[in-house]
Amino acid sequence: MLKPEINELLTRTGPGTPMGAMFRQYWIPAMLAEELPENDSPPVRLKLLSERLIAFRDSEGRYGLIDEFCAHRGASLWFGRNEQSGLRCAYHGWKYDVTGQCVEVPSEPDNNNFCANVKLTAYPLVRIGDVLWTYLGDPAKQPPLPEFEFALVPPEQTYTSKRWQESNWLQAFEGGIDSSHVTFLHSGGLKSDPLFKGAKGNEYNMNDLKPFFEVAEADGGLFVGARRNAEDGQYYWRITPWVMPCFTMVPPRGDHPMHGHFWIPIDDHNCWAYSFDYHPVRALTEAERQAMKDGHGVHSANIPGTYRPQANKDNDYLMDREAQRAGETYSGIKGIAMQDASLQESMGPIVDRSKERLVSADTGIIKARQRLRKAVLALRDEGVVPPGVDPAHHRVRSAAVVLPRESSFIEACQDALTASPGVPQSTV
Repeated sequence: MLKPEINELLTRTGPGTPMGAMFRQYWIPAMLAEELPENDSPPVRLKLLSERLIAFRDSEGRYGLIDEFCAHRGASLWFGRNEQSGLRCAYHGWKYDVTGQCVEVPSEPDNNNFCANVKLTAYPLVRIGDVLWTYLGDPAKQPPLPEFEFALVPPEQTYTSKRWQESNWLQAFEGGIDSSHVTFLHSGGLKSDPLFKGAKGNEYNMNDLKPFFEVAEADGGLFVGARRNAEDGQYYWRITPWVMPCFTMVPPRGDHPMHGHFWIPIDDHNCWAYSFDYHPVRALTEAERQAMKDGHGVHSANIPGTYRPQANKDNDYLMDREAQRAGETYSGIKGIAMQDASLQESMGPIVDRSKERLVSADTGIIKARQRLRKAVLALRDEGVVPPGVDPAHHRVRSAAVVLPRESSFIEACQDALTASPGVPQSTV
């Protein structure tokens, strides 16, 4: 269980909150690059950490992320005209560049310097891989750009999608480091999903329903190890890295692409689930890429033109009781991503953690909450930069390995848990 005041501390991320201040120390995914596909394409409104913003790509290809509302009368710039290197409000024609600087106020005399004194809040917006990243913190403390491996490999080796999840970020993230649910909730997917099936590791998963957990601290967060029995007295280890505040990777299966997530707060009741697949040493096949687009693996099938999943809480996630009875899916919900989302959203927008009954299999979640709380308070009270800001902390991988019983997973897997360009993943 968690005290209500600590639950509040870790789940609230709006301006002025301690956890919001911590998120504002990091570069975070703001949107997919596909949302601004070309110069002068339509602006996109978005909310991040409870701030309403507008993103656009100007005539020179520069990205801008600024306050959604015009400084004049507060009209939304989503209705604006993206033209001639700026975004012009549709109400009275005030125009802003990608820095938020007002550059034209048509109603004022030409020799009036009024617009020079008008500037909207603006944040950097930078493309790395398939993602546009932003930093919402103090410009004087802006850290170096992120160096997560999935975003740095060649384009043909990576794929990223996103979906809207109707829950607080923390319960979504906690699902990402909870390896014990895989054997139950995702048991159907281990047998049938084209991006999971066929791996030897799946057999270990299904043959041992009582994994033992060990957690090791990392510079940027944690490594969560889940141990299951393997043949010849050995152990099968699945190791999940967490980089603070909200990056996780799923341990790999066979030669399937590796995958993982970011959980980015939209506000306190909603988050974006960014899901990526990549292979460190080869291009994704057409079949793999199509499976991802179709919502297999960690991805979702979304309503066309949106990032809301087709299976959502308004249609009971397209629950199929016959498939549940037949054992095709454990919960009756189709797809790994929506199996997770359906249960995490069922907890309510912010789950009441004071009523929980945690067990030994929740060791990773317990340790992550402790580390988050410690970092939030250290930042608030002493100004200490939290783990995960330094790009060196981003160079991690998940791993799935079979080790002798006497081996320490963290000592035996140091190389396997380090992202090394051109080196294959460690997987079973």
